[in-house]
Amino acid sequence: MKKVQGIMWGLVLIALGVILGGNAVGWWSIDLFFDGWWTLFIIVPCVIGLITEKGERIGNLAGIIAGVLLLLASQEVISFEVLWKMVLPVVVISVGIIIICKNLFNHKFDKEISKLNKSLNDDDAIGAAFSGQNINFAGEEFKGKTVGAVFGGLKLDLRKAIIKKDVVINAKAIFGGIDILVPDDVVIKIKSNSVFGGISNKKDNTPNDKAPTIYINGTAIFGGVDIK
Repeated sequence: MKKVQGIMWGLVLIALGVILGGNAVGWWSIDLFFDGWWTLFIIVPCVIGLITEKGERIGNLAGIIAGVLLLLASQEVISFEVLWKMVLPVVVISVGIIIICKNLFNHKFDKEISKLNKSLNDDDAIGAAFSGQNINFAGEEFKGKTVGAVFGGLKLDLRKAIIKKDVVINAKAIFGGIDILVPDDVVIKIKSNSVFGGISNKKDNTPNDKAPTIYINGTAIFGGVDIK
């Protein structure tokens, strides 16, 4: 996936170079500094992220919508006054649609997570509040965890852990960040409940059909959960 992302950024730079070169020799005259050109720094990275990233894509989609609206306002298609008035209603409606969709289409997924959570207890919870934590399960059997980061950061390293069966990780990041480092021989499945945050799966795994599954039950509120 990183290769695809790199190729796309390369194509963007090539297109930029062609435009600059054509302008220099007089083949065409394309104004790169049109009204609202700065919104491309929001739109382009979000479009690339939406196409290349696995897992949670709501943050990228929200970025594209915000960038396009700002571009339209800069082009005077809509006024900034109307734009600011519509921000809160659009956010509230979007969150409502996301919640409805996730509850309609994730029933089977929810049942599996609920079943796996029954095997966890209070001792299986790890938290980082206004601080940082690094948890490593090298050489240990991993049976699932509940992890949280509130105004802090937490890293859960499972790259050398022993994972014999399906497990669940309940990850909650509130104004914080959680990194989950996973081995190659697992399947990753993600359920996301995010508001102004996101869950991103950056691990490009191709395990066999009998590989155990790590279910990521993630909540990100002004925070992020990264699977690497």
